Amino acid sequence: MSELDKREAGFERKFAHDAEMRFKAEARRNKLLGLWAADLMGITGDEAHEYAKEVIKSDFEEAGDNDVFRKVRADFDAKNIDQSDHQLRRTMDELMAKAIEQLEKEG
Repeated sequence: MSELDKREAGFERKFAHDAEMRFKAEARRNKLLGLWAADLMGITGDEAHEYAKEVIKSDFEEAGDNDVFRKVRADFDAKNIDQSDHQLRRTMDELMAKAIEQLEKEG
């Protein structure tokens, strides 16, 4: 294997690893978001964990996180939860950072 082939293989492995970590971080963020939103809506216990699973599943509707945002936004609106779009987006960003941090600590 030439040096160029080795470098290419290394880049491919890094790309695959980064994509996997991004997927895991997004799923973790969505779980944390679901639990946070459930708490604001007064959902507790097993129902809160089921709601978090719904939030995770909502991320498979389209690329990006607009599908997750729309789900939580619609649920907040239905329950008259006072959170602006900006607050919701900011929380999503904060929870993504927290999810990445958690995954990095897990190794």
